[in-house]
Amino acid sequence: MKFAKPLLVGFLIIAVVVLGFVFWANSTMGPAPEAFAALRSDAQVTVSLDEFLVFQPASKKPSLGLIFYPGARVDYRSYAVPLHRIAEQGYLVVILPLRFNLGVLDVNAADRAVSAFPAIRHWVVGGHSLGGVASVLYASQHQDVDGLVLWASYPSNDSLKNVPIKVISIYGTRDMNGESAFEGARTLLPTDTQYVVIQGGNHAQFGDYGVQPGDNEATITRLEQQKQVVDATIRFLKELNQ
Repeated sequence: MKFAKPLLVGFLIIAVVVLGFVFWANSTMGPAPEAFAALRSDAQVTVSLDEFLVFQPASKKPSLGLIFYPGARVDYRSYAVPLHRIAEQGYLVVILPLRFNLGVLDVNAADRAVSAFPAIRHWVVGGHSLGGVASVLYASQHQDVDGLVLWASYPSNDSLKNVPIKVISIYGTRDMNGESAFEGARTLLPTDTQYVVIQGGNHAQFGDYGVQPGDNEATITRLEQQKQVVDATIRFLKELNQ
């Protein structure tokens, strides 16, 4: 019996830590009001929300799909505006709801999307912030991924350094991580990686979820930043789809 009290205390501490983590992980940012309009279908894009948030071109059957990992503790719907616009150009776009809203705890979530759309011949994965890190890990483990799109993100290791995959890295000069972090991470990516640096762009304006703690204030509008992000991403997808 003398061990009962310490065991009970230990169990209670573990329970508090676990419950605290679950509460923290599920306290997501966004979506901001701007995102909700992009969650509706229109003449160009059919939007569906079941296992994933899917943007499907209404006028054609796409052959290339983009699977997107949201940033850590960001509601996946917060990226609806820019990804809806990408789908308008003829690409299937799937946004992944993630376990505990953390991509690094659900790296293989993209497998479910690949299985759900067998008609897609070319797959690109990508993500924002920590979601981008998860997409790097996924791409490094799956040889059938044709491209990688990083929004305000960079790898945690050099697992992609010698992988024959096309990569684009897009980040802002006002990002909370600082330009030096992205410049230093260039040695972790393939030598032919494309880089798009958005002057005045910050971390949070890649999506629509409000202000991110610790971020720098952008010197361009959210609309202008997202336009540059979308344009650069579409150019990259077009090159892969040729």
